[in-house]
Amino acid sequence: MAEHQDRPQWQLPTGVSRGLWDYTQSKVVAEDYDDYFAYTSLFSFDEQVILDELKQNGQLEDLIADLGCGTGRALETLCAAGYRGLAVDLSWPMLNVVQQKIEKADLPIHCVRANLVELDVLATACVDHCICLFSTLGMIQGRENRRQALQHMARITRSGGSCVFHIHNVWFNFYDPGGPWWLLKNIVRSCFLKNLEMGDKTFGYRGVPNMFLHVFRWREIKKDLRLAGFQIRKVIPLHSTRQHGLKHRWWIPNLRANGWIIVARNHP
Repeated sequence: MAEHQDRPQWQLPTGVSRGLWDYTQSKVVAEDYDDYFAYTSLFSFDEQVILDELKQNGQLEDLIADLGCGTGRALETLCAAGYRGLAVDLSWPMLNVVQQKIEKADLPIHCVRANLVELDVLATACVDHCICLFSTLGMIQGRENRRQALQHMARITRSGGSCVFHIHNVWFNFYDPGGPWWLLKNIVRSCFLKNLEMGDKTFGYRGVPNMFLHVFRWREIKKDLRLAGFQIRKVIPLHSTRQHGLKHRWWIPNLRANGWIIVARNHP
């Protein structure tokens, strides 16, 4: 069962905002998740990127950790292709949905409830590869906390294993209604407010007020991945529809991309 949502602020897990906590504890959000995102084009695209990478740098029955797995949609696809899964999420309701899928289809998936900033429950080099999709990394509040999560991801992944990430691009706000004004205010406020970083935003999301999301600059995520020990192997700047990569990638991709899918490997 989900924990009570009214947990005091000081008791929230490290890197977890109030909005994210309420989101992870919502049974309604979890049970409606698959239907709500049934037509999200990014899902099939990022899953194909992962499968292509595993064909190059993996083998059947490799163990894939999905960090922030939600209802396990990516692991369903990977298990169908012959891999095993480790579903990691902070949300009991989400993991309950995953468990139902495991029992219904006899999927080779094991569930672990954990905060991505505090993955000490997982042993070093315990998985072959990991994925962190649908901007889950950006849901972690605080750059040091995001760096800690990335370090854990590198630690739990075997040497040379692949990790695939999806994040949003801060500069894409130029194209949203009100986005340029938000971006200007965010840049100015982040210079003066200790607890606000450039790219931090809150918004109402699926009935949850003040949902937190950090949107990245390319040089920011590039530095943090390398500090964690990852080698970036492939970068796909995403088209605004997120159905495919950006066309004419040579033309200011860091300003035009909706976000990035990044394929990295754990440094041997």
